[in-house]
This record gives sequence, C-alpha cells and structure tokens, in this order.
Amino acid sequence: MTRSNRFCIAFLLSSLAILAIARAQADSLETLGNDLWAWRAKYAPFTGDDVNRMERPRGMRDWSRAGIEQRRKDLAHFEARWKNLDPGQWPISQQVDYKLIGSALSRVRWELDFNPRWKRDPNFYIEQTLTALAEALTVPGPYNEARSREILTRVENIPSILQQGSENLENPPAPFATVVVEDLNGIRERLRKMSGALVGSTNLKQGELDAATDRAADALEKFQEHLRGRLPKLPRQTALGRDAYIWFLQNVALMPFTPEDLLAMGKQEWNRAVAFEAFEKNRNKDVPPLKIATDIDSWIKDAAEKELQIRTFLEERGTLTVPKWIQHYTLRPTPEYLRALGFTEQDDFTSPSRLNENCLRYVPEPSEKLGYFWHATAMDTRPITVHEGIPGHYFQLCLSWKNEDPIRRHYYDSAANEGIGFYAEEMMLQAGLFDDSPHTREIIYNFMRLRALRVEVDVKLALGEFTLEQAAKYLEEKVPMDEQTARQEAIAFCTSPGGAMTYQIGKLQILKFLADARMQQGDKFNLRAFHDFLWKNGNVPIALQEWEYLGGR
Repeated sequence: MTRSNRFCIAFLLSSLAILAIARAQADSLETLGNDLWAWRAKYAPFTGDDVNRMERPRGMRDWSRAGIEQRRKDLAHFEARWKNLDPGQWPISQQVDYKLIGSALSRVRWELDFNPRWKRDPNFYIEQTLTALAEALTVPGPYNEARSREILTRVENIPSILQQGSENLENPPAPFATVVVEDLNGIRERLRKMSGALVGSTNLKQGELDAATDRAADALEKFQEHLRGRLPKLPRQTALGRDAYIWFLQNVALMPFTPEDLLAMGKQEWNRAVAFEAFEKNRNKDVPPLKIATDIDSWIKDAAEKELQIRTFLEERGTLTVPKWIQHYTLRPTPEYLRALGFTEQDDFTSPSRLNENCLRYVPEPSEKLGYFWHATAMDTRPITVHEGIPGHYFQLCLSWKNEDPIRRHYYDSAANEGIGFYAEEMMLQAGLFDDSPHTREIIYNFMRLRALRVEVDVKLALGEFTLEQAAKYLEEKVPMDEQTARQEAIAFCTSPGGAMTYQIGKLQILKFLADARMQQGDKFNLRAFHDFLWKNGNVPIALQEWEYLGGR
C-alpha cells in the first residue's frame, strides 16, 4: 500500500470518527431537548400570550416554595448536561440547535431568578389560575370527558395556587398589586356566569362545577383583599433594571443589541411609520372611509373569503408556499363562558396534535366602540389575518410543529415569531395585497407606529425611565389608541420586559437577513425559498437563522 493510499485511508477513518462523535453528541442533544421540553410542558408557567401555548399533561399544578426549589435543582441538572456537550465540530445546523437549548434553559433561569414574577408580581398568580382556565376554554367545545375533567381540575387548583402566591410574594410593586385588585372586581359574578354558560358544553354536573367555582371565587376575593390591605406599604418601583434586561437580550432572545441600540432602531422606525402614514393619508384624502362590518355573520363570512384570497395571492405571486394540509384561520362568535371570564388572548392556534382543525379567533359583535385592534379588524379582516393567521402566527406555528428537527418545534422567544407576524404585514402591503383598499394601507402604517413605540416603552419600563401609568398614557396619545387597550399593553410590557420590543426588532432582523441573503446569492436568490426557510424555522432566533442559511457568514 502506498503512502498516499495509507494517508487517504487514515484521513477517511479520522473523518468517519469525527462524524460518529458529532452524531453521538447530536443524539445526546436531541435526548436533552426531548427531556427538557417534556419537563417544560409540565412546569412552564402559563402566560397571557398565545404564541407560546403548549400541550401540557393534565393535573394539578404547584407553585409552593418547595416546588420552586425543586425546579431550580432540575434546571441545574439540565444546565450541566448541556454544558457537558461540545458542539465545536458540529455542523452549523446542529450548533444552532445547541444554542436553542441554551436559550430555553436561560428562559427558565430568567423566570426563576432574573425576573422572578413568582415572588414579585401578583399578576403571575392570576395567570396560573384564571389564565390557565381561560386557555383551556379557548379550545372549542363541546368538551369530552378528559377535557371536562381538566377544566374542573384547573378550577379546583385555584385556591391552593393563590395560597402559595400569598406566601411567595415578598414585596411586590404597588402598581402590579393595583392591577390585580382592579381586575378581580366582580370576579364571583363572572365565574358564576362562566359556570352557568359552560356546563352544557361539558360532561360535568352543574353542582360540582358551581361548588368548585364558588371555592375559587372565595380564594380570589381573599387574594384581592390581601393585596388591597398591603397596598399602602408596597414600593412603587417596577423596573427590573439594566443588568437583568441585558442578560435577557444576550441569553434568552440571543440579540446582539444594547438597550440604546433598541431605542435608536425603534425611533428610526417610528419616524418612518409616521412619514409613510402621512403620505398615505394625503394620497387617500378623497377616498371614502372604510365601514364597520354590519353584523357578526357577515364579518365572519368576509374573513373566510379574504383568507382564501390571501392563500391564493401568496401562491400566485411566488411569495410563500402554502401546503394544502394547512387548515384555515377563521373567526367565530365568542362563547358566553369565555366572554364572562376573559384573562387571555381569545383565540386557538390549535396544537401539534390538532393540525387537522381550523384556527379560531373569537370575536365580539362589530361596533364603533370596539378597541384599537378589533375596530381595525371590523373594517378589514386582512391585517389581523396576515399577522395572526396566514401567513402569520398560525401558519408559522403549524410549519414549525412539523419541522423534521424536533428541537425547532418549540417556542423560545417572541422575536422570531412576532418578527415574522409583523414582517408579514408590510411584506404583503409591498406585494400589493392592499392595493384595492387605500385606508387599509393606513391601518398597516398605524400598526407600524404602535410596534415602533413598543420598543421605547419596553426599554424604558425595564430601565425605570417610564412608570406603568406613563407608558399607558404615552401609547394612548402617540399611536393613538383607546385608553383600555393602552393600559392593557402597558401592564403586559411592565410585568414581562423583553416582549414588547420583539415585533419591531424581530422584523428589522428579518429585513437584514433578507438583504444579506439577496446580496450573497445575487441572481440565484429566490424569495419563495427564502420565506419557506424563514417560516419553517420560525421558532429560531433570526440571527441563528441567518448564520445557518448563509453558511456561517
């Protein structure tokens, strides 16, 4: 055997060994991912958001101090397993997966220690009780035996979780406590309305559901009074501070930006949105205004027709592939039991095991008195369909749930998901979807104003430069939007920093990604192929997507 042959054989064996090691470590990473996400499904807190909902095992939940300490131990074990892996020689796609698991672990650390809402925010316990219940009710009824029992379990779990909350909350900010005190006004009557309207859609007996809801109401009123009594002595400061916010950006969101970078990016986009809206309004000054839908049935029918038009538009323009197995984004009247309860985004994006079902968005009767988003939607359903349905959240989540890489089927951070939803709005505007409706284009530009302002509000709330009240007033005046919607937005951003900026910053990252891909690939660049990759990997932070798509450049 010649020296050259021996060298080739040695090189081949060495290469095979490296591949074998990489494959074994990748298998270990996949096992770690499977274990972590099974654990998250059991213990992840409920939130008022809809994108990060997941299929969970049924049963009671525990937020006792002992339970939280056990989660810390579990997290340390997962972190050790993750750090013991060496991704240095892995292909870029597997290194992306490694960083994704790191993001998921950092999110748990964020929840337990950096933004420990379990000990500083009473709203957290409303989310673990009433939001958890409402989330179960967004799945359309009637409910079979198993779902009925889970609904009852979530009602029965309310007293113990609130008791744990009272024990855990050390010195919550007064603005957070005030929100809960106000939100729980009339909660007994609301629960009774929910129970009366709900029981016919379940296998439950009226007596057992009524008894459980009465016990829940007792606990909620007790929690309300407990907080009311503490209000005079609670601190006013709500901000987490700069260090915690930067840690979130670097470790959870995987964003290469400082707070000052975010503010500058948001300000530039605000200027752009205001200017473009002014151009559009001047262009349309002689165009008759849009009209509110006349009734809920015509509204629902119009939404269904326009959803089909959007799917056709995407395919015919070569913008994005729409698989035939993707079901439809539909509107539906809000069930009385969900209307009585509230406390969550009232929609159902389905889930990995329910891909054969339509996505639902529950809507009220159309009216001039509707809040900011629903007033716009009652005039033209396409902006909300584009953001939340197709090609937005519902479409992206369905594609992600079927990703052949199981690590990429899960939610990590809102920047990719909300960035895609927001990007879809202007992408469809530029593609010509709204050419037939000048005032709908104004809606899109006004949505852009809001998302740009969210960056400033998010950063300044986290750094203590805005109070909750100042943030709400700022949104109300500068979007402009109704007082109630502005307050709801400010509360959400104040209690969960790092979420509001994701729409705008995620979109800007996508635009950079597209530009870099277009310049690198030149005439070979294909917009449909780019979008198909972006949407399929829609749970992956955009910086990681670009790194993989452009081959590490």
